[in-house]
Amino acid sequence: MELITPSFGLIFWMLIGFGILFFILAKFAWPIITNGIASRNKKIADQLEEAAKIHEEMESLNKKHEEMMVQAKAERDAVLAEARKVSEEMYENAKLKASAESQAMIEDAKKTIYYEKMKAITDAKNAIANFSIDIAQKVLTEELKDREKQEAIVEKWMDDIHFN
Repeated sequence: MELITPSFGLIFWMLIGFGILFFILAKFAWPIITNGIASRNKKIADQLEEAAKIHEEMESLNKKHEEMMVQAKAERDAVLAEARKVSEEMYENAKLKASAESQAMIEDAKKTIYYEKMKAITDAKNAIANFSIDIAQKVLTEELKDREKQEAIVEKWMDDIHFN
């Protein structure tokens, strides 16, 4: 029956112990925890800003690539038009040269696109990993908000401790 209705002395000492624990946590642990969370939030915000900048740079590179493709096609057409005017022989030579150059430019552009794509995928994976950590942190915070769950965890830990 003592387990169901504890005595006044037990309640008194439990309150004293809880008060001391609360004071120690409030004085030493909580400022460290809140500073850690604040620095983590700042780091995540900085990483998000960096990812946005990288995304903007990637869009800029894509636009430049498209402009270069348009310019290369225009140059190729100009070379072909001039080659037609000069002669049939020069036309064939210019056509082969322009084709080879455009293939090289296309290959270079494909390589550039591939490397940028891999960079974007890596950045996205890093961002997903950071978001996963944030979600896990928030889930743990939500799980430990309930006082009954906290007390159950503390009681389980106390039962696991074996005193001599």
